[in-house]
Amino acid sequence: MAKSAIINRALLVFTINLLGLLVQPSSAQLRQNYYANICPNVESIVRNAVTAKLQQTSVTVPGTLRLFFHDCFVNGCDASVIVASTASNTAEKDNSINLSLAGDGFDTVIKAKAAVDAVEQCRNKVSCADILAMAARDVISLSGGPSYAVELGRLDGLSSTSASVDGKLPLPTFNLNQLTAIFAANGISQTDMIALSAAHTVGFSHCDKFSNRIYDFGGQAGSIDPSLNRTYSTQLQSQCPRNVDPTIAVALDPVSPRVFDNQYYQNLQQRMGLLSSDQVLAEDSRSRPTVNNWAANSVAFNQAFVAAITNLGRVGVKTNPSEGNIRRDCAVLN
Repeated sequence: MAKSAIINRALLVFTINLLGLLVQPSSAQLRQNYYANICPNVESIVRNAVTAKLQQTSVTVPGTLRLFFHDCFVNGCDASVIVASTASNTAEKDNSINLSLAGDGFDTVIKAKAAVDAVEQCRNKVSCADILAMAARDVISLSGGPSYAVELGRLDGLSSTSASVDGKLPLPTFNLNQLTAIFAANGISQTDMIALSAAHTVGFSHCDKFSNRIYDFGGQAGSIDPSLNRTYSTQLQSQCPRNVDPTIAVALDPVSPRVFDNQYYQNLQQRMGLLSSDQVLAEDSRSRPTVNNWAANSVAFNQAFVAAITNLGRVGVKTNPSEGNIRRDCAVLN
């Protein structure tokens, strides 16, 4: 090998390693029980607000979970996705990829923030970013998933722009390499990515996100994605006929759509992953063993998911007053 080629390869390896160091999740100053002396009952206050919201609509669960994920992958977990646009600024929530975020997710955080601030000791002492992190934990446990201690101490971001979202979130057409890369950009491992994908055990997707799999796949008239269960594809065609109303949505998990469980992986084994980016986890030989393990072992899955969402909650956190503050209104920058 030529000397220049060796040098170039060495530089490439060094750059990749450096990038890996730069994007590692930061847990600086985050800790459990952060508000013990500030707002001692904050976790029960948030949980009660989330419980009340969940009693109104089951959309609270996937809406809040997806909001947390979309927040953390764009400039870190700083509640910037909740900020409303103004006449002079188009915020993250109005980027095209975020327009499908359920209003009930936003409302969950807004209501929990109001409940916290109704306690004088707590008023303007708890960040919207931390409330979102607690609410995400609560919707998981309230829908049958594991409960876990949430690391707290995040500040809310000082900006929110639609442009900052571009290219930061995975698409439903992504293959394993693309999924792995976009999670790695946030310091999250492939194993954690496979675990976090199971958030699709709850919630729904609009027909246009997977219609390419059930109609004219690969540009061939009448063709169906061969990685899709034929009985399931027929069911999907009946739920999403051609030229269907774009507001029509289908459950991501057709078996237990309102329960947070490991059914997601069992569905993948049966080729019943709704999105290409779901099914690829069972089709690719690199990720298939993990899918099979968690499909058979709910305890192992729960443990892996808790570790993964804890790592997600550390992405790009702001703990220095120069980087963030505690927003008085989650939808408005101070």
